[in-house]
This record gives sequence, structure tokens and C-alpha cells, in this order.
Amino acid sequence: MKINGSKLLIEALIEQGVDTIFGYPGGAVINIYDALFQNQDRIKHVITAHEQGAAHAADGYARATGKTGVVLATSGPGATNIVTGIATANMDSVPVVAITGNVHSSLIGLDSFQEVDIAGIAMPITKHTFVVRDVNKLHETIRQAFRIANSGRPGVVLVDITKDVTIDLADFETKEVLATTPNPILDMAKIKELADVINNASSPAILFGGGVLISNAENELLELSKRANIPCSHTLMGAGIMSWGEKLNLGLVGMHGSMSAGKTLQQSDVMIAIGTRFSDRVATDKTKFAPKSKIIHIDIDEAEINKNVASNIGIVGDVKEVLTALLPMINCINRDEWIAQVDKWREGDYKPNSIEGVLRPHEIVDCISNAVGDDGIIVTDVGQHQMWTAQYSKRVKPRSFLTSGGLGTMGYGLGGAIGAQMACPDRRVVLATGDGSFHMNLNEMCTCVKNNLPIVVVVFNNHVLGMVRQWQTQFFEKRYAETSIDRSTDYVKLAEAFGAKGFRANTKAELEIAIAEAFKSGGPCIIDAIIDKDEKVLPMIPAGKTIDDIILN
Repeated sequence: MKINGSKLLIEALIEQGVDTIFGYPGGAVINIYDALFQNQDRIKHVITAHEQGAAHAADGYARATGKTGVVLATSGPGATNIVTGIATANMDSVPVVAITGNVHSSLIGLDSFQEVDIAGIAMPITKHTFVVRDVNKLHETIRQAFRIANSGRPGVVLVDITKDVTIDLADFETKEVLATTPNPILDMAKIKELADVINNASSPAILFGGGVLISNAENELLELSKRANIPCSHTLMGAGIMSWGEKLNLGLVGMHGSMSAGKTLQQSDVMIAIGTRFSDRVATDKTKFAPKSKIIHIDIDEAEINKNVASNIGIVGDVKEVLTALLPMINCINRDEWIAQVDKWREGDYKPNSIEGVLRPHEIVDCISNAVGDDGIIVTDVGQHQMWTAQYSKRVKPRSFLTSGGLGTMGYGLGGAIGAQMACPDRRVVLATGDGSFHMNLNEMCTCVKNNLPIVVVVFNNHVLGMVRQWQTQFFEKRYAETSIDRSTDYVKLAEAFGAKGFRANTKAELEIAIAEAFKSGGPCIIDAIIDKDEKVLPMIPAGKTIDDIILN
């Protein structure tokens, strides 16, 4: 039996296990939306206020579950509106399939109404792009898109479908889901070499990132650390992979990481980098990064080996498979002297203080963490609040801290929170955001209200663009060019205008009450948490400097 391309697309998505799509309708995808309407009992569509919000929601859905997120947008501006969202997901290796409509094949290249070459635009910011102009190729293209998005290092695959393909008829036959591309074959000689290096090290350190999460290798990582007594630190994408309470977890490393984490990496004789890419926020001065250390780099993406930091041993492979092969070769070693030195560095870590009657950022994060508990999900936007949350949120489980790391997308948070809450309806979701970031996509509050999502938005409100202002304070002689935004937005009234509830807090005691009331309400809420405009994210390593240049006040 033949069906049109729109119905074929829906059947192909259901075949891939898709249960939720985020998107926004338009002329080029009107037939797809008609098919969605006819299959709303089999697949849920969530309309957002803006296509960017839909892309971020698909991303948040994927980060919270490990499944592939799906975003659907119409041609022209609908397609270009998802560009930031798909770039955000791809930079952080999040599996997303983005489906865009385009004008009729006969109109391609004629500057037709709402025509844009989205495949060309998206090619540099996706893992792969497809253009479908033949309905008979649509089913197999969707199958390949999901396979590519999930194989090796995950990423975004864009499928652009012309309008005639959504109308034309073709046969559909359910097929088995394509297996992902096999992981690289492990080089056991290199793994044996790695084991010998670790066993003979006197001051080893582990640096881990999001690749551990993608591989579901958190247990193997913990076993390696404990068995060989190796202190660990993590990138921003690694938050929650190893519980903050683990004795050997030194926490966040890099520009705003702990001093002990930075010192430990810098003074190590062997560094095992696992599922991380040595970004400029971690290796702040690549020429002086861990100069005494023999660097081992484990990553499934061969392109990352030696890209930013030269490694002595590079192992290409799935993190879980590599660590599983490595662990039987690792000796149990105490390393008491090295651990004692690391503990001494920990004593010098920056610790924020509290001030009576003043709400401080670490107190906001503490309140959020206590409220959501171990099973909750904290989502952030980008800026000072993001770093404070990464530093103090005490995450103990994977997929409980969602943020835009690589692209650093202000406005990511609310869409990401919507996706996470739709994916995990039984888990508490809190968005930590700043007044600058929140203004970028606060329109998505209407999506929260429409779907009665119990997302609690906590705005770190300092009336400035805090992170840029901090740099202006530190390096530009306090020339606050366009960072003192001083907007008059009343977040309590804004919440009420959307149909949500609003609260305001000037002290920690008021914030605790506000969060308790917000959680009790069972619906979306905004909490306006007032902080001083001169609050800083500390410690801080200036761009291009090293741990020796760390700023602690």
C-alpha cells in the first residue's frame, strides 16, 4: 500500500522509537503536520514559541535521556531559526535529528518564497546533512540519519525535505532499526602500554569529560580512580558523571575550576584524559599545560587526538570499551604521598562566604541543589550563573546537569529545560539562568504553561551582563560598555502574564520559602533572585594564562 511522504516520515520516526517531536508548523511542512495530527496518539508534538526553542528542547530531551532528540521546522526562516540550536547540540556531541521542509523541487534555486539552502548553511555545524527530493529515498534517509547521529561521537544530522516529497506516494515497509557503526577496534598493545604507564606513575591524574557520559562509562571511570588511587577532575560537560562527594573528585577544572584540580593536573607525571577535547577553557595555555606530564588521550573521535594538546599515547575507541579492557591490567596502589599533596592543595581552594541579609550566588545554587535532590535535573543558561552552578550544585548522577558547554549559547536554558521535563516527567527540573540569558528566550514560558510543566526558573538577577562585566572589571579598567543593562522587567508580573507563578527573593531565607512554594505549586514558576552586580565567579584563570596566574579575589 502506498502512502504519501508525510505519513511515510511519521512511520519512519516511530520505527526509530521517536515518541516526541519539538517544532513549529509552516507552509513547507503543512502536510507533515497533517500526518502528525492524524497520528497524535502515537507520537507527541510539542509546539514552542520559536523554532530555536524547539531545537534546544530536542537537545535537552536528548541530554536528559541519551535518546535522539527530534526537531521539525518549516523552510526559510523556520529552518534558519534552528541554526543556533543545532550548532549548540553538535558542539556538545548531542544526538539530534533536525528535519526541515523546503519549497517544491521545481522552485529550488529560484529565490522562491521562504526558500533557503539550509543544508548548505548547516553543513559546517552538523555531523551530516541530507537533502531528499525523491520520496522513494525518504525512508532510508531517515534510517541513515538516526544511525549517523548515534554512531561514534554523536551529533546532529539535518534532513531537508522538499514539499513535493511530502505529497508524493511511495511504499512503506517497516524495517529493523539500523545498527550504529561499529566502534573502532581496540589497539590492545596500546592499552597494555597505557596500563604500564599508570602502574609506574607516582603522581597520576585523570581529566574526564562528556565522552564518559556518552559511553555510559561512569562506573568504569570510578573503578579506575579508586583502584589506582588517582585524583580526578572534570570539564563542564563532565559534571555529575562522578559524584561530587567522591574523595578523589576534585571537581571542575579550567578557567573557573578549583585550584586543587588545576594544580593536580599541572603537577601530575601522568595525565589520563578521557572523553574530553582539551578546549581553551580547560587547557588555558596549551604551551604550558601540564609540562611534566605524560599525556594519555582516550577518545572515540580520532580527530580530537593531538588536535589541541599533543599526547604521548593516543587511544581511539569507545571509552567504556577501553576502560573495560584496561581495568584488569591496573594494579591497586596507595600513592599516599601524592594524595596527601593533593589534599593540601584542596585546603587552599576558594570558599565563598555568606553575608547576613545578602543573597549570594553559592547560596542560590545550594538552595536549588537541596530542593531538586539527587534525582533532579538542573539546567543552566550561559554566564556567571552557569559557572556558579557547575561549581556548587553537588551533582551525584549522570544526566542531572545540562548546559551549553562548547558553543556557550545564552538562551539555551528554557528550551533545554522543557525538553528535559518532557522526557523525564517524574523528575524535578530547575532552570538556573541570568537576567541576560533569560531575556533571550523567555517567550518559551508560554510553552511551559501550555503543557503545565512544573519547571522552576531561578533568575540570578544582577541587572548586568555579569560575565562580560567581570572581565571589564578585571581587564578593562571598569569600562562597562553595554553590560549595565538595568532592565525594568518585573519577573513576578511576567510570570503572571504568562499564566505562571512568580516569586521574589532578596535573602537566602526568602529564597528557601520561594522554592518550597514553587515546588508545591506543581506548575511553572519564576523566582527573581536578587544578587549584587559586582559578584564574581572565582577562582578565575585569565584567558591564555595558567594555574599559576589564578585569581582568588
